[in-house]
Amino acid sequence: MAQQRILISSDWGDVTAELTDNIAASSLVQMLPLTIEMTDHLRQEKTGSLPSPLPTVARQRDFSAGTLGLWSADHFVIYYRDGSVPQPGIILLGQVKGDVSVFDRPGPITVRITAIP
Repeated sequence: MAQQRILISSDWGDVTAELTDNIAASSLVQMLPLTIEMTDHLRQEKTGSLPSPLPTVARQRDFSAGTLGLWSADHFVIYYRDGSVPQPGIILLGQVKGDVSVFDRPGPITVRITAIP
């Protein structure tokens, strides 16, 4: 699954992402397609709830613009700025390959996530 790609679509634009090779990202693919209502958090990320939790794997504290992650087992995050989070950190799901700045604006957004064959 190392090269599994997804499309994240919204009214603000579309981006593709390559998923990390771990059980959490693999479980996310099994949920697709998904529509997630996301809100802005700390002017660095969009966050929204998944329909069910994903498995827990190793976490990291630092992230870069375009990182896809999980804060808790069902809390999906798209980071559009670089930074770090407090312990216990985030579960890495993947990295956006397009222009993640489309999410760099205040307010909520609805995203649709689909697998790219």
